[in-house]
Parts: sequence; structure tokens; C-alpha cells
Amino acid sequence: MDTKMLVKEAKQGDKEALVQLIMAKKQDYYKLGYIYMKNSEDALDAMEDMIVILYECIHKLKKEESFYSWSKTILVNCCKNSLRKNKKIILLERTKEIFYEDTFQQKDEALVLEEYLAQLHQKHQEVIKLRYFLDLDYKTIAKLLKVPIGTVKSRISIGLKKLKERIGGEGI
Repeated sequence: MDTKMLVKEAKQGDKEALVQLIMAKKQDYYKLGYIYMKNSEDALDAMEDMIVILYECIHKLKKEESFYSWSKTILVNCCKNSLRKNKKIILLERTKEIFYEDTFQQKDEALVLEEYLAQLHQKHQEVIKLRYFLDLDYKTIAKLLKVPIGTVKSRISIGLKKLKERIGGEGI
């Protein structure tokens, strides 16, 4: 069944349709939650919060085709709210090796990259990780962060430039 039809059914109160929509993108939701929360349990908790909000507010969704971008924005907000409540440092200092292949050399390179990324301003880390770790496009990142596309591009450009300066290389 197509997404638009499932969203219409979910808006009419069909819980199973909502479950199908969520399960279709569960890995994407998990990865996004994990990027923010940095551990599996907190990522799953944020996903639970997102599901509750989706269930309660799906009737407010105007465009059925926007369901996934809307739900991911809700997930990002759930993550940020949870981090604020727990008084943790927001966003992306450490991303575990689920995003890297399982070899020692790549793990070492990933740790070095994480160290350099940690030296960047938080807003630059965030867009770089969303763009290059989750492979999100500029428009999606802009929607998730509620900033203009130009701001996303600028943050990525500045972040990569600073990262390049810190690493001292030309190949970034």
C-alpha cells in the first residue's frame, strides 16, 4: 500500500496504518535518534515519544506526502527535548561504530575523525554528521533543523573548511 493511502487511514484513526508507516522507516528513525542521543536506549525512548506524538497529532498533518519529513522533525525535537531535560550536552559528540565498517584501521580513523569533529562548533558538527553520516540532503537537513537551506550549506562549508585546517590536509 502506498504512503499517501496509509497516512489517510492513520488520520482516520487506523492504528495499524500508522504502525506500517513507522515500521517502513524504522532504521532511518533509529539512526537519526542515535545520532542525537548517542546510545541505543535513549534513541529508542525518543522514538517512543515520537510515536505517541504522531498518534496524537497525525490528524493535524495537512500533506500526506510530507509524513516522513514531519515525523523526522518530531523525532529530532523529541531528542533535543530529552537532552535538555537530562541536562546533557546536545548533539553528536560521539557516534559509535554502527556507521563504520568493522576493521581496526577504519575504527582508528573514525576515532581520529571524531576527535577533530569534536573540536568544531556544535552547529557545524550537527550538519556535517547529518549530511555525511546519514546521507541526508540539504533540504531535509534544513527541515529537520528549521533553518534555511543556505544556512545548512554555509554551516557545512565552514565546518569542512575548519576541519580541513585542523587536519592539515587538502583532500577533504
